[in-house]
Amino acid sequence: MNSELQQYLTPTRYLDSNHPEIQRYALETVNQASSDQDKAVALYYAVRDHFRYNPYALMNGDDTFVASNVLAAEEGFCVPKAILLAALGRAVGIPTRLGFADVRNHLTSPKLKEMMKTDIFAFHGNTGFFINQQWVKCTPAFNLSLCEKANIKPLEFNGKEDSLFHPLDNTGQKHMEYLRDRGDHADFPKDEMMQAFAEVYGNLLASPDLPISTDALGEDFSLRDFESEVVAE
Repeated sequence: MNSELQQYLTPTRYLDSNHPEIQRYALETVNQASSDQDKAVALYYAVRDHFRYNPYALMNGDDTFVASNVLAAEEGFCVPKAILLAALGRAVGIPTRLGFADVRNHLTSPKLKEMMKTDIFAFHGNTGFFINQQWVKCTPAFNLSLCEKANIKPLEFNGKEDSLFHPLDNTGQKHMEYLRDRGDHADFPKDEMMQAFAEVYGNLLASPDLPISTDALGEDFSLRDFESEVVAE
């Protein structure tokens, strides 16, 4: 293994690929897959569909962004899901990294847009696998059931090409628009993300060390169901 790639295999606090449950789930998921490409594809679909996308799934402090916590919660928004996929990849010996970008999501729910005061999602996360001597990116955020309810094409991943959000939905309307590349990282850059959140959202999500459960009106948004909001819309 190239020494430069070793940083993309090393467990971290967030990408805790050495955690027993991460190891167990990763090995069970790849099952009989022999190539890194097949393993990455199997892990992608497991994280995409078996872990519900939920922008309201926020734990206290750093806990939200620790892969083993995401595994236990079985839900998360784009960043925790990307972290989980990266940790699972490292657990089976595939170098992985995290990529981030600011995007405009034209299909966010009205309630979420009202809470965020914008349709810009700062630090939207993806996972990069080093397969067949090249990096390929994939985005495991939106699970299949949510895509079906929102009339969005689910993102497929073949392990050969980047899989990022389609610019249009199934009706031809705008879906995702990439605004700013935040780069690729060997570990979760929490400080950079919180700075970006402060820039885009003000004080809404600017403190990583406090429980985040209520909006400006005092509503407990941890009880909200994003998929139900999408259906209602």
